[in-house]
Parts: sequence; C-alpha cells; structure tokens
Amino acid sequence: MAVTSLSTKGQVVIPKWIRETLKLKSGARFLVELEGGRIVLKPVKEDVANELYGKYRDVDLLGDLLREHQQELNHDGQRR
Repeated sequence: MAVTSLSTKGQVVIPKWIRETLKLKSGARFLVELEGGRIVLKPVKEDVANELYGKYRDVDLLGDLLREHQQELNHDGQRR
C-alpha cells in the first residue's frame, strides 16, 4: 500500500510501482467510480483501432507488398 496526496489542481500521483505493474503511460484514461466512500480508478482499455490509428502513416504497406511479390516472381522466373 502507498500513500499519495491530492494537489491543489485535484491531481493524484499514482505510485511508480503501480504504473509499471499496470503498464500505464502518460495520458492513460480511467473510469472514476465511488464505491462505499472509496474512490476507484479503473484503466480504460483503448480499442485496437484507436491504438493503431496513425501508427503506420508513413509506411507504404501496399508498395512493400507489391515489391515483395515482384521479387518472388523474378526469383521464380530465374529458377525455370
């Protein structure tokens, strides 16, 4: 168990060992619930589409696939 405090802006620091255990990164989102006088934070799992959005923006996946296919065709043609 760890002790933390509430800042004047209403912010709470989650102890490092908990952030590391749960693999929480800056900007992580939480559901905040009140259960019997306790504050409960539950990490919001981002869906895969949101996690991947923009990740491959600068990658030409179709071009890479076409080049690989052309190399395979060239390689097969040389073996005949």
